[in-house]
Amino acid sequence: MTAFRQTAIRSNLMRRARIINDIRTFFNRSGFLEIETPVRIPAPAPEAHIDAQESGAWFLHTSPELCMKRLLAAGYERIFQICRCCRQGERGGRHLPEMTLVEWYVAGRDYLFLMHQCEALIQFVADGLELNRMLTYQGQAVDLTPPWDRMTVAEAFQRFGGMAVQTALEKGCFDEVMGLAIEPQLGLTRPLFLYDYPASCGALARLNPDNPDVAERFELYIAGLELCNAFTELTDPVEQRIRFEKEQCDRKAAGKRVYPVAEPFLQALTHMPPAAGNALGIDRLVMLFCDAATIDAVVAFTPEEL
Repeated sequence: MTAFRQTAIRSNLMRRARIINDIRTFFNRSGFLEIETPVRIPAPAPEAHIDAQESGAWFLHTSPELCMKRLLAAGYERIFQICRCCRQGERGGRHLPEMTLVEWYVAGRDYLFLMHQCEALIQFVADGLELNRMLTYQGQAVDLTPPWDRMTVAEAFQRFGGMAVQTALEKGCFDEVMGLAIEPQLGLTRPLFLYDYPASCGALARLNPDNPDVAERFELYIAGLELCNAFTELTDPVEQRIRFEKEQCDRKAAGKRVYPVAEPFLQALTHMPPAAGNALGIDRLVMLFCDAATIDAVVAFTPEEL
């Protein structure tokens, strides 16, 4: 009899289905409208470190962000979407070139509100799995009881990175220090929100009005695993265009493709209300709740099996 990898991970895939169902239930009960936007788009957000997969003359979206914000501009106040997203060159124990995200937006709120909502969502999923607010991942016990810990990026670089965040930016080693020295130390016993990223690390985020050197952005870490990326949205179309142009210049300097301008999105920003948005990786969330060491153990097919 042929041995199928999928047979060995059946329990993980059953738990994955339960988690996705609970995520959908959470948002439905919270007054959100589930929406669907096109996966294939003419122009992705031009972020220097994220590469879109080409699909003919268009692209497979790296995130549904641009279309979802256009819905905010059209008057939708609470929306969520569970969808597949594609990014070139992302493959490893925690990365797939095609991943599943839940992305949601709330009009009239900021990134601090989303921290509380993120807590509530993950606790709802944990309660559905009858974990009693305690999670064990790869031998590490994590207490999910709120409120969760918070730490600024500047504090994290001083405590775990051995240098000031500005020094890391000037030396061009921000991502390296973050990935190798800081991230493995985050959320080991309690979930942790890492927030207030340098302004240059938030291409679509609003800058903090009291400290414009930082963007109102956070990421959530549990047991050293990054789960989501959220921010208070930038709604100034002029500033957004300037930032996109900078990202395009950075892409060109790195020898990467310069994307077409997402003109309909930039035009819609004129009508977009203050809002906050969050993108949470469902594959990684399932990894945590299945105690899976690699992302391969929680997906039905890996790219290598196709």
